[in-house]
Order: sequence, then structure tokens, then C-alpha cells
Amino acid sequence: MTLLHEHLSHLTRRSFLGDVSRGIGGIALGSLLHQEGLRAASDAPRIGLPGFPHFAPKARRMLCLFQSGGLSHVDLFDDKPMLHKHAGQEIPPSIKGTQRLTGMTSGQSAYPVVPPLMAGRRCGGHGTWISDLLPHIQTIADDICLVKSLHTEAINHDPGITYLNTGNQLPGYASMGAWVSYGLGTENQNLPAFIAMVSQGTGKNPGQPIFSRLWGSGFLPSSHQGVGLRPGANPVLYLQNPPGVERPQRRALLDDLARLNQMRADELGDPETLTRIKAYEMAYRMQASVPDLTDISGESAATLEAYGPDVSKPGSYAANCLLARRLLERDVRFVQLFHRGWDQHIAISRQLPNQCHDIDQPTAALIKDLKSRGLLEDTLVVFATEFGRTTFSQGKLGDPGMGRDHHGRCFSIWLAGGGVKPGFEYGSTDDFCYNIAENPVHIRDLHATILHCLGIDHARFSHKFRGLNVRLTGVEESHVVRDILL
Repeated sequence: MTLLHEHLSHLTRRSFLGDVSRGIGGIALGSLLHQEGLRAASDAPRIGLPGFPHFAPKARRMLCLFQSGGLSHVDLFDDKPMLHKHAGQEIPPSIKGTQRLTGMTSGQSAYPVVPPLMAGRRCGGHGTWISDLLPHIQTIADDICLVKSLHTEAINHDPGITYLNTGNQLPGYASMGAWVSYGLGTENQNLPAFIAMVSQGTGKNPGQPIFSRLWGSGFLPSSHQGVGLRPGANPVLYLQNPPGVERPQRRALLDDLARLNQMRADELGDPETLTRIKAYEMAYRMQASVPDLTDISGESAATLEAYGPDVSKPGSYAANCLLARRLLERDVRFVQLFHRGWDQHIAISRQLPNQCHDIDQPTAALIKDLKSRGLLEDTLVVFATEFGRTTFSQGKLGDPGMGRDHHGRCFSIWLAGGGVKPGFEYGSTDDFCYNIAENPVHIRDLHATILHCLGIDHARFSHKFRGLNVRLTGVEESHVVRDILL
């Protein structure tokens, strides 16, 4: 076998078709690593793709507060008088239509209307209705933009959460954070561009499972996948040196390993080998940066009090909110919190108040904290979920075990900061909160708007995969929701 044939036998089709264009970048990286003893070339930020951002961004970084399970827009953000007038009555056939239902309610003999569990009030200058289950979020009504007309085709959890996080209902596609990291790079050399954290709520416990592919890189270079922070003494597994290994020894070992990996990269041309070099270097820098990140002893008593009593419990939603602020102020490009427990099929009267209590105070404190530190202006915050809940009951009306089923025709999310209009509402639903009445926003439109806030034209942002120019916003029509932007 000739040397060329041996080279081609090792070279993967994916590497050849998708990544050969980065060969020059790999050579440059190898040169820099060699010049610096195979260490990070400098303290300069890792830039993204050439020509990015496409235009001046309003947001430099993004925070996604993902409420996993499908929070009830009916109970929390979208009260209507007709819900109370028709309470206990069958939802009109003209409203329900022929919607496809999940197997959990498709066999019910009746679909009685259930109004919000608790009263709410008009908040802020715009008079945004927010449930009394969220008294702290009521206080930030003037800082958020509530979108009431989001919709999705997905009616089950895995395709729903995958769709909102990757732009596709099928696994294997790149996550939002990976796309942003790929396009824009990072401004912090000592922390990953994309970090994710998961917490379990006190509503439905355990909640729907959260898979690491939701912050994965899919077909993008693996250096752009999110890094999951765990609670406790070891936020990143295997980050600490083994007993008896000092930092200088670790540095020497990584230098030797990087030389070997560089030789292998030169031999095979596989960009994933270069990614491995960068991963080892990032891990080395994180050995110093992560302990500083997670040490909250320097936070003021007033700040800790603002986030609520759970802030001192590692892995809680409150603790993760505080860590999110610390990450954002360190210029981590994309931070995502997943909070499980919003799937109220049963016992909604008990589960939903508990779940709201988890997130209410920390979420409001986080927005206020970012604003007071001057970070909210150029940080896009998205408070999202995979779908809403039905107006009608799941189970017998009035039963303690009654809940609400999944509902993708319309649901509510909100955004704040990063060029979004504060104290604003967009879109509306019909009198039963069941169908969109005005200004529909598809998940693809939300993705296009997020990228726009970050200075990226979604139509010009793609990556070759399986012979296609794949985009976060997919191939179907999508548009930036300009009416919600400053």
C-alpha cells in the first residue's frame, strides 16, 4: 500500500468533504502551538468564522433559561375572560378543530375548559398579565418581551425539546449554543464558549430526561459542543489532577501529548485530532478558571439573598442562575440552564405552584442582577419551553389528579435584553388560548431572531452536512421577528 493510499484509507469521508477547508487553519494552529511550546497561542479571544458577525450585534452573549416539560401558558401568561365564562364546559368544536392529540387525552370522552389555577394581575407599564404564581417575575414585566404566539409541530417531549434546541425534531443536529460558538467563537480563553447546567424542579420529580445531545455539536466540529457543569465539588469530571500529579507535570504531559496529536493530525488530516489538542488545552486552563467561577464566597449577602434560599444548594435552579451571571460577566458566549419538572399531566394544582416557586425569585433576581451590572443591554435572555399546555383538562375535571396535556398550537415565552423591546407583548391567541389569533411565531422564526440579535443573518449561516447547506433555521421559510426588536 502506497503512502497516499494509506493516508486516504484513514481519512474519513466526513473529514474530507466537510472539513478539508479548515486545513489551512489546522496548519496555522499547529504553527502557533509549536511556537508556544504547544500551548495556547495567546490570551486573545478565539474568533469565529471569517466575516462574522454579519452586522453590528445588539447582543454579545446569550442566556437560555429552558423550562423543560412544557409550562402552562394558560395558567401563567395568557388568561382570558372566556376561560372563566366557559369553565367546566366542553371546549367548542370550532376551537378544538381536528388537532392531533397525544395518546394521553385522545381517548377522553370530554374536554372541559379549565381556567387558570390562580388569579394574576396586569404588570408594568404595558399591563402584561402575569399569574400570582410568579410574584417576583411580575416585578420585571417592564424588562421582558412576552411572545404569546409561538408554535411548533411537535406534540411530544423529545421531538419538542430537540426542535427548540437544535432546529430539528430528529437527534444529531447541532444545538443553538454550538451554532453560536461556531459562528462567533469566544471572548474568554479560559472557559468554553458554551456551558450548560441542569436542575430538577419540585413539580414533577423526576422530570423529563435531559440528554447531553441538547448541547451537542452534531455535525459541527466537536470543539463547539457545550460543556456541562455538574453540581458539587467536581463541576467538570476528570478536571482535577490525579493524586501526586502537580500542575508543572500536567503541563509537560500535555505538551508531549499535543506533539503526538499534531503528528497524527499531520499524518491523517483529521480536524478532530486538532480539536482534541484544543480540548486538552481548555481543560488545563479550566483547572484554574472553574474553581474561581464556582467560588461564590465573594458575592455580597444582598446578592445571595436576592436569589433566594436555594442559592446555596449546589445544582439548584437558583444556584445555577447565579453561576450563569458569573459566566456571562466572564464573557462566556452562550449559557443554557435546563430546569426539569414542568410536565403537569397530573396534579397540576399541586405541582405547578411548586415548580413556579423554584424559578420565580431566582429568575427575577438574575434579570435584575444583569441589569444592575450593565450586562443585560448586550446579553440576550430567552425564557423558553418546548410547548404549552391544553386549555381543557387531562383527567376528570375537579379531580386532585387532574392536569393539562401538551399543546403546540400556541404557547408563551419571553425574551429580555440584547436588543429586544422591554415591557412589550407580541402575538395573541383566541379567546380560549388554544389557537393563534395574531402574529404567529414559529420556532424557526425564534431562531432567526436570536441569531439576528447576535449579528448573524440566519440565511447566510450554514454548514455542509450530507450534501446540504444545513442551517439552524432549516430549509423552510423563516423570518426575523423585527417587531419585537429595538
